[in-house]
Parts: sequence; C-alpha cells; structure tokens
Amino acid sequence: MSTRPFIRAASLEALRSETFDLVVIGGGVTGAGVVLDAASRGLRAALIERDDFASGTSSKSSKLIHGGLRYLQQGEIGLVYEALAERQRLLQNAPHLVKPLPFLIPMFGKNGIIPAKIARLLGGAMWGYDLTGGLRIGKKHQRLDKAEALALMPTLPQERLVSAYLYFDAAADDARLVVALLRTAALEHGAVIANQVSATGVAKDVGGRVTGVSVMADGEEFTIQTRSVVNAAGVWSDDVRSQDEGKHPDSIRPAKGIHITVPWELVRNQVAAVIPVPNDRRSVFIVPYGDLTYVGTTDTDYDGPIDDPQCTSEDIDYLLSALNGSCTTTITRDAVVGTWAGLRPLVKAAASGRTADLSRKHNIARSVSGMVTITGGKLTTYREMAADTVDEVIAHVLPRNGGSEGIGRSCTKKLRLRGAAGYDTLASARSVYPDVSPELQVHLSDRYGGEARVMMAAIQQDPTLAETIVAGLPYTKAEVQFAVRHEMANSLDDVLSRRTRARIYARDDSADAAVAVAALMAEELAWDDVTLKENIESYCASIEHERQAASLPETHLSSLLHSSADQ
Repeated sequence: MSTRPFIRAASLEALRSETFDLVVIGGGVTGAGVVLDAASRGLRAALIERDDFASGTSSKSSKLIHGGLRYLQQGEIGLVYEALAERQRLLQNAPHLVKPLPFLIPMFGKNGIIPAKIARLLGGAMWGYDLTGGLRIGKKHQRLDKAEALALMPTLPQERLVSAYLYFDAAADDARLVVALLRTAALEHGAVIANQVSATGVAKDVGGRVTGVSVMADGEEFTIQTRSVVNAAGVWSDDVRSQDEGKHPDSIRPAKGIHITVPWELVRNQVAAVIPVPNDRRSVFIVPYGDLTYVGTTDTDYDGPIDDPQCTSEDIDYLLSALNGSCTTTITRDAVVGTWAGLRPLVKAAASGRTADLSRKHNIARSVSGMVTITGGKLTTYREMAADTVDEVIAHVLPRNGGSEGIGRSCTKKLRLRGAAGYDTLASARSVYPDVSPELQVHLSDRYGGEARVMMAAIQQDPTLAETIVAGLPYTKAEVQFAVRHEMANSLDDVLSRRTRARIYARDDSADAAVAVAALMAEELAWDDVTLKENIESYCASIEHERQAASLPETHLSSLLHSSADQ
C-alpha cells in the first residue's frame, strides 16, 4: 500500500513531474470519493480543487446521512434503498464522523383529530422506510403519544399536537467527511491531492484523446499528464466540460438550499424534527447541534452567480415561518446567528417543474475525448457514485489509452476512513491526557476519531492549545494547528468555514475571532503582514456581504447564550 504526504507543496511537485492513470477535477464529496475509489484499486490517482476542499456544495448541505423519506413518497424506491445501504456503510466506516440521529415527525390536527388520509399515508411511509432499509440502523420507527412528543420537543404547539412518529437516520459534518476521504486517499492509498489548483484546459493527442489537464497554481501554468480525467466539479461541471467539448452543455439545473442557525434554547429539540412549511407542500428539518439548532432547507431554482449563492431575506422568512409554525417560542431574525447557502448540482430534466421534484439520481457522461463527468446524486450516496464513475473509466477510457488489465473492483464498501482506527479505544486512553478535559476529549474524538490523539498530545505539551477560538463554540487552538499542519488549510476562511464550522454556526463571533485565529495561522504558515491583513479583511468582508444579502442585524451567539442563561 503506497502513501503520500498530505502537504500541498509535495503534491504540486508530484503533479508537475508524474504521469497519472486518473485525475479528478473537483474537491467536493463526489471528487473525494472518486479519487479514493481509484487509488484504493491501485490506480495512480490525483485530485485538484480550484478553491478549498468542500468549499462548494459539500460544506453547505443539511449534514444528514439519510435515505430521504420524501424520495420514497416520490416513488424513488431504488434511490432510497441505495442511500440507506450507504448510510449503514458510513456508520461502520466512519463511526467518528457519522452518528445515528433520531427524527421526530409531529402530527398536527384540529380538535385533536388527524385527517385519516394523512395518518394512513404517514404510517405507510414509516413502514416503507423501515422495510426499504431503515431497519439496518437497528431500530424501527415508533408511534409516540402527545406527552412523549412534547418530552422530546417541549416547544411544540400543544393545542394542535396530536401525536408523532420517531424514526432513525444519521448525520455528519459534511466538510470533515470530505477531508477524511481525501486524507485516506493520500495517506493510505497514495493519491496526490492539492487545493488552490485551477483547471484551465484539457490536453489531447492527435487522435483527440485526453492526455492531460492544463492547470494554474500559484501563478504558474503547467500540464498534469494523465490517461483519464474525471470531471466532478458539481455545479461547475458544465464549465469544465466546455473546456473539453468547446461548448457549454447546459446539463445542470442549480437548485439553491439555505439553512439558518438559532440558539437551541429557543427550540429545545432533544432530537431532529421534520416540520411542515405553511402554505407549501414541503417540510424542513430542525437539527440540534450543541447549544444551537439549525433549520433547513429551501429548494428553489437559482440563476444567479454560481460562485456566490447567498441566503436572502425571503429565504430567512420562509424558514422562520416554518419554525414559528411548529414552535411556541417566537423566533425572530435577531436570533439568526448563522446562515449558509449552497447549490445542488441537479441533472436537468426535459420537463420543467419545481427543483424539489427533480430526481437526486446521479448521471455519468463520457465525451468523445474520454473525459468522464459525474453529476447529480446526494451526499449520502457519494461512494456508490464514485464506484460507478471509476468503473466507467476502467471499462471505456483506460483500454483506449494504455490498458486497464489487472485493475480490480471497487473495495470501498468496507474501507474505513482516516480516524476510524483507534476511535473505539479513545475512551480508555483518556487518562493518558490528564490536562485535556473530558468534554474536550469527547469533542476532539467525535470530530477526528483516532487522530484526536495528535491534538491531545499537543495540548498535553502546551495547555494553551486547549483554549477555544470562537466565543460560544468548542473549537480550539489545537484544531487550528492541526488544520494547517495536516489538513492543507491555507486561509483563514479554510479554518473558520470548513475545518471548523464557526462561520455557519456563529457568523459574527467568528468575525470577532478573525484577528486571533489569523495570528495563529501566520505563525504556522510564516505569513508576512500583508498576507495576514489580506486574510482578515477578506474574511470579515465576506461575513459583511453575507449579512447584507440576508438583511440581518449583527447578532452574537455568545451574548444570546449569556442572556438565555440569565433568564
């Protein structure tokens, strides 16, 4: 088993000098899955990302690893079955990242009566979900009475609440999942990974077959030599295809999804919940996260700039109407401490209609030159999408360009991700790190798995690394150090938006922390004063742009938590 350092400078040197079997364009979850699948089969694989890993859609999902109950209602039984199987594999292969999560579906009625048709449909959907694969998690759905439902979410409106269902799925930090996939590909299977590398063109031989990817990195242009190229650029995949085909294929229909974060004390949901949106046919999720709860998502057509989707004032009103319709505490815009907006790369269908009704199935296309493009799909099904994509390359591209003999089938069904090893023994090893509080040990273990030992050992040597970096959130100086040294974090935004999730959970508090966190990074990366200032100004400007787009006041999680504690 070959290994590579997860260090950008070393990766750039390898990209300049080596020839690969497969190069992936796009560092989201799909691209990360493809490069891991290819490398674990023994292919010489590389991945380039023009910005940061998971900087697009893959850090802006609902963070749920689930089958999708509504897809069952839409008749997408095969998709739900596949997703539930993948959910179970992720629970086994990344137990430090993917956690079981109960979901409450409150049932509302008039005068204590639920319409019989609705009761039958929902009950049937619950059994259908279990039988399609939900039972793999080891628990079947439950019917709860009113008191049991209120115990799980006491802010539900008692006068309309009749009963509820409880079913089980899972959740994960999407950006951390992407980083774990990439580090597994590099450190355990020899893939070459680099961010801040932009694809600018496709090189071809005289017969028109793809032979390389022209790129720009740190102001330098060069060509990566490869026998095949996979386009996994998500909502940017049409732009990459145009570099190959000479025209824009217009195959993607971007759909915007936004989420908002509010203090948990305002909702007090012990579990996740699925609530209806007033005057719409949709529902949204309410998901607890420590002292916070996030709500989402919307699903709307998007024709704005793909590089800058924003949560608008109308988006926030939509989610607040759903939240206040199922919650007795009045939650206002002043309580929105974080937002995020992402674009789903849905495959364009012949018929028009709501993006919410478009299929989440994936699509694989192969151009005349041999570039393979993977689009569509869901966070949960990334592994199956990746395996299908590499199968396409092996079957139809490599045989035309040097052969594909001796390459085996995908082996990722049981391939454990970086951090899974040693995760189950961390609890017994906690006495080794007496200067790391039990709460911090749990926090680090549940984000980094066995690799948490690196940060615990660092804190044991320097207790100041246990200090938190953002008021109201658990992220520490040790995590900043780890992100820079081991996770290819190159900018302040990389650390505050994706290696930690400070930005989406506490927007204004993260801006307050920008100077201190940038100073920590400057020590690690040897930034000069100009680079330090640019990082701080760029991050704070993006926060202000986000707030203005949503017409939000400046709201600090730390002050909201203190005020709720005083009440």
